[in-house]
Amino acid sequence: MSLDVILVLGAFLAAMLSGVAGFGGALLLLPLLTHRVGVTDAVPLLTVAQLVGNLARVGFGFREIAWPPVLLFSAFALPAAVLGAFSFVAVPGGFAIRMIGLAILLFVVVRQTGIWRGEPGRATMATGAIAVGFLSGLVGSAGPLGAALFLSLGLAPAAYIASEALAALAIHAAKLVVYGQTLSFAPGFWALAAALSAAMVAGTFAARRIVGQLDRATFERWVGILLAIIAVQMIVMG
Repeated sequence: MSLDVILVLGAFLAAMLSGVAGFGGALLLLPLLTHRVGVTDAVPLLTVAQLVGNLARVGFGFREIAWPPVLLFSAFALPAAVLGAFSFVAVPGGFAIRMIGLAILLFVVVRQTGIWRGEPGRATMATGAIAVGFLSGLVGSAGPLGAALFLSLGLAPAAYIASEALAALAIHAAKLVVYGQTLSFAPGFWALAAALSAAMVAGTFAARRIVGQLDRATFERWVGILLAIIAVQMIVMG
């Protein structure tokens, strides 16, 4: 496994997307990784890249983090992520990906039509965290589902980005530990992972400048549109 310029560029663009919308980078990077290195190495590589990318988003917006929902989410998501990661090599992910897309699309429709605009309660956050954690471990990422959940909290753009990133950071760290114990990585894995990680930091920094110029209403509207587009893509492509 050697340094791949296309993958590094893809990681930069993925980080910019995640840095602006709070999600979506994995859906851009995972197909590219799978094509270039194969699925067995693609998911762990994606996990490393997401870990570093989310760490950068947390660092850039640390003062804006909404701690109570992040801690509640993480408490339920972490054990579910470990369980999902252990199931990674045994369960096909296509059906799960389509179910994630359907759940996201339903969420967006409910929010945008005004049927429900309130903030999620503790039970909703806990249930959503379990689903996000398990599916993230199983299929590589359930970022859009977690993003939809955090978007419903009504946070300012910078707070939403940093809070969702911190919750995702804990999930990816847990997954990486499990992958390291259960998978054998190809030669050059960590060198490529380091290059992708550097690109993720650079892309996150570039996105930070964009987020600071968006008001909350405009931000939520565009994130909702992007969620819907990605959900349809997940349902159709699996």
